[in-house]
Amino acid sequence: MTGSDLPPRSRVVAQALAEAGVRGEVVLLPDSARTAAEAATALGCHVGQIANSLLFWCDGQALLVLTSGRHRVDTAALARRLGRSSIERATPEQVRESTGMAIGGVAPLGHPSPVETVVDETLAEFTVVWAAGGTPHTVFPTTFDELVRVTGGAVHAVTA
Repeated sequence: MTGSDLPPRSRVVAQALAEAGVRGEVVLLPDSARTAAEAATALGCHVGQIANSLLFWCDGQALLVLTSGRHRVDTAALARRLGRSSIERATPEQVRESTGMAIGGVAPLGHPSPVETVVDETLAEFTVVWAAGGTPHTVFPTTFDELVRVTGGAVHAVTA
């Protein structure tokens, strides 16, 4: 698929990937990949290989957590690890304002401005990781090391 065949938000992500030297390309799926389970089914991979992009609000600013699709973020434990007072789920409006994307399709890059990012250390267990490509129907393949590099993310455990 060429970049011009992608939805507008996914073209922004594809451009950001190219500028970052990422070789994997954004793929348009026929079915929704809004959840990790949907994405894993569509891609025929393990749910743990899906890098969920979850936006939280932390001390007055956005915090993007890229977590393995096989578990949930323990916000209290992560706040302690990061030395923050609290971490709360961002509103749909905060997600759109911070990333330019809607919930269910938030890519790890291609945002209007940089967003502090945490990358789940368990994603390192997989040779290939799949992340959202800007819409609920787009994804791209990457590696753990590449994901950390292109996001400038800090690697942490995100569960208790």
